Amino acid sequence: MTNEKMNSVNPGNDFNYRRKKNAEEMKHQVITFALMIFLTLIAFTAVAYDGFSSWFTIPFILLLAVIQVAYQLYYFMHMSHKGHEMPAIFMYSGILVAFLTVLTFVTIIWW
Repeated sequence: MTNEKMNSVNPGNDFNYRRKKNAEEMKHQVITFALMIFLTLIAFTAVAYDGFSSWFTIPFILLLAVIQVAYQLYYFMHMSHKGHEMPAIFMYSGILVAFLTVLTFVTIIWW
């Protein structure tokens, strides 16, 4: 702690600021975790309910999966923080290339 450089003259202010930011981030993670559990329960309910056809259930589950991946990236993998712009660019460009590759092969096979 003695080697740590403080941003302000008063170390108590830095401690209070970090404590407040950590509490806020923990609150966001707990809310996101609860939301992801809720989305998982919705997906299980959609599969278990016999009233939905597979034409509705499969795209619905895929939509919920995309939403959960976005939440995991932004909150659990801290992609919303400063300094993670370049990994995000690489990751999104990889997702785009993978999507275009799958779309290309599906198009070639079906037409």
